[in-house]
Amino acid sequence: MTGVITAINLNMDLFNDEPAENKNLLPSDGIVNYYGPVMTPVEADYYFDRLINAIEWKNDEAVIFGKHLFTKRKVAWYGDTNFEYTYSNITKRALAWTPELMALREIAEHKTGEKFNSCLLNLYHNGDEGMAWHSDAEKDLKRDGAIGSMSFGAVRKFAFKHKITKETISIMLQHGSLLVMKGATQTNWLHRLPPTKLVSKARINLTFRTVIS
Repeated sequence: MTGVITAINLNMDLFNDEPAENKNLLPSDGIVNYYGPVMTPVEADYYFDRLINAIEWKNDEAVIFGKHLFTKRKVAWYGDTNFEYTYSNITKRALAWTPELMALREIAEHKTGEKFNSCLLNLYHNGDEGMAWHSDAEKDLKRDGAIGSMSFGAVRKFAFKHKITKETISIMLQHGSLLVMKGATQTNWLHRLPPTKLVSKARINLTFRTVIS
């Protein structure tokens, strides 16, 4: 069916004993697992505060039709080495891991069984800031590699759209939660963080990735 919008809440499944993280949010052509919160609210609050203050945030940049643009959203790029990562025609060089990022990477790797060597962070100051439809399929990234997405702060909707059928899946990402995209997800699906007037608080998103050096 084309253009169907499906809202998913995988934390409330009263009729199935299968762990929520084993369920695939996508009906086909990719794999997305949502683990829900992977730490206590107190721990999530701690990491939110540390990330706000300890990360070297900078306004994101893009070169579109020859124009150099800056966004209100802020970003940061960290990794095992000073990897270069290019998207929107801008190249970033990775900074050294902070202790907080190393601890969060360990949580993501332990939960998912994946290995990550870098992390792109996004800071959305409020619901006015979001991300348009896109896929993370840059040449610097491992093809069909897993991307572990951790969320802190405001609860925000996260949506997927199939590139051909236009079917749309959405989920609310909670404070301290983990979502993983892997397999052919980036090849066949777009994703976005839609803006909303209903959110006034900040959200921090960590996307753990594997860069091919």
